[in-house]
Amino acid sequence: MVEQFAHLDSVFHALADPTRRAMLGQLAERERTIGELATPFRMSFAGASKHVRVLENAGLVTRTIRGRTHLCRLEAARLAEADAWLRRYQRFWSARLDTLEALLRAEDGATAKKMQKKLQKK
Repeated sequence: MVEQFAHLDSVFHALADPTRRAMLGQLAERERTIGELATPFRMSFAGASKHVRVLENAGLVTRTIRGRTHLCRLEAARLAEADAWLRRYQRFWSARLDTLEALLRAEDGATAKKMQKKLQKK
């Protein structure tokens, strides 16, 4: 199990930054150059390139260099690994929340019965 999710630390580190998450959002639409990724943030090519490097190291992005153009493409496999890891905990919390809901409904039902008995006694 550890080997299956060996890259999660770098993936979650990369996803921890809002700029990198926004860049991934752009790349989900289509391939983009570093310049295109930098534009919405008004940052330099070098600044955007540093963010892309973190995404590359996490396996979330690949960069192809054509002359002076650095073209970036989303690699969704690492996101799928992170999603699979998170889904395990989603099932855990869903089960816990289902149990809580059942307890609250039972409590509401018991309270309603007590109120009904009090009204009948009057």
